[in-house]
Amino acid sequence: MESSVGQQSFRRKKMTKQLTGKRDDTELHSAARAGNLALLQDILSKAGDEERNEMLCKQNQAGETPLFVAAEYGYVDVVHEMIKYHDAAMAGIRAKNGYDALHISAKQGDVDVVKQLLDALPELSLTVDFSNTTALHTAATQGHIEVVNLLLEADKSLALIAKSNGKTALHSAARNGHLEVVRALLTKEPGIASRIDKKGQTALHMAAKGTSLDLVQVLLQSEPSLLNLVDTKGNTALHIAARKGRSQIIKILFELNDLETKAINKSGETALDTAEKMGNGEAAAVLQQLGVQSARTIRPSVSNPARELKQTVSDIKHEVHSQLEHSRQTRKRVQGIAKRINKLHEAGLNNAINSNTVVAVLIATVAFAAIFTVPGQYVDYDNFAPGLTLGEANISHQTPFMIFFVFDSVALFISLAVVVVQTSVVVIESKAKKQMMAIINKLMWIACVLISVAFLALSFIVVGRTERWLAIGVTIIGTVTLATTIGTMLYWVIAHRIEAKKLRSIRKSSLSRSRSLSISVISDGELFDKENYKNMYAI
Repeated sequence: MESSVGQQSFRRKKMTKQLTGKRDDTELHSAARAGNLALLQDILSKAGDEERNEMLCKQNQAGETPLFVAAEYGYVDVVHEMIKYHDAAMAGIRAKNGYDALHISAKQGDVDVVKQLLDALPELSLTVDFSNTTALHTAATQGHIEVVNLLLEADKSLALIAKSNGKTALHSAARNGHLEVVRALLTKEPGIASRIDKKGQTALHMAAKGTSLDLVQVLLQSEPSLLNLVDTKGNTALHIAARKGRSQIIKILFELNDLETKAINKSGETALDTAEKMGNGEAAAVLQQLGVQSARTIRPSVSNPARELKQTVSDIKHEVHSQLEHSRQTRKRVQGIAKRINKLHEAGLNNAINSNTVVAVLIATVAFAAIFTVPGQYVDYDNFAPGLTLGEANISHQTPFMIFFVFDSVALFISLAVVVVQTSVVVIESKAKKQMMAIINKLMWIACVLISVAFLALSFIVVGRTERWLAIGVTIIGTVTLATTIGTMLYWVIAHRIEAKKLRSIRKSSLSRSRSLSISVISDGELFDKENYKNMYAI
């Protein structure tokens, strides 16, 4: 009893670490999780029948009932107390992982909890999870022989129940190398040795995948006919052992005189072919030593024109399909890149539009203010003289001022026109937006040139006659700067248009060449060249 308590204590510590953070626990869940029998009895005794049943059936966030929690933690006394108030339907409530209280205790190999549950409700042994797995199957998979024996004593027909994939408890036990479990199952139900799953495989096929020699011998002693049974792909146990490279199991199989060494599966392979195909050199060497031949030796290929023609047609069909699939993927990739490029272009155009609006407002503001802040001030009552008009600029008769006035005014009105267009016209289509931007850009170039000329003209008045060389120097610097900038912009505009024309020509020629393949795309190299070029351009 002390060892049982110690085992429960160990399990409780382990599960406490695993289950930290569970939510939606009721008071009864918490008592079961803590193993507090006194609190649990107090809660159950104070509740009426209907309220008690509701508490016992209440599931937390993980779908666990209080009975499930107690069984999972391995609290035998708590399970013993709670199972009194359960019927099979209540005790069989499954958590979100598909297990009920019996399944989780069987998975953990908790014999005492399983015994408590079966003693109270023997019919619980027939409950299944989402994949039609019984508690016996779960225990057999884990190799818990004591739980398996307990369940088989309750109902030996459990061994006949298969999962949704057709595998019985014997299949899973054999696959995981649980020899004692296999013996127990065969003792209770000897006939299950020949049961097959949905792949047509027996427990011997499963055992051939593992490493237990004794297990293979036990299965063959129970049912010798398993030796040469084939699955849905035509594989015998020898094929499976060869595929997995189990040399010792291959030798065990050869100890039986009835072994069919020339069996060829549906892939046209003997066990030797399978071993060589999978790169299991040791298994292939053993098979060769034991006299196993390849399918080519056993069944030499005979030239068949009809079959060769069929194979050729199949190859061509596969090649065409591959090309079409590659073309489809290429077109999809090109379309994706094109969408990203269009988004970048649209964002660039919108930025250019916003920038133009700001610059147009700025030029208009400067041009408007410059008219009323000219050097020399204006005629007022203090310096009023015959021939002058009140408010007239004192330098209005000088040629530089006239040049300034004309160019400044034109720059003002051009900027205002751009502002009106930008704030009034909404363009959605990308091509039309580019066309509008091209016109507005040129207008802004002109406005910049005009406001620059106005500035230079006025600079000749500001510096005076003796320092005119300063104005000349500024004029030269300004002219060179503006000419270089505008010249560069013109070059980019022309280069962009030439490149766009070339790309249209390439696209047209690509369209005419690719009609036979039912797809029209630019090659990847051309596309990426276009993308790189489009990173910056002028309109």
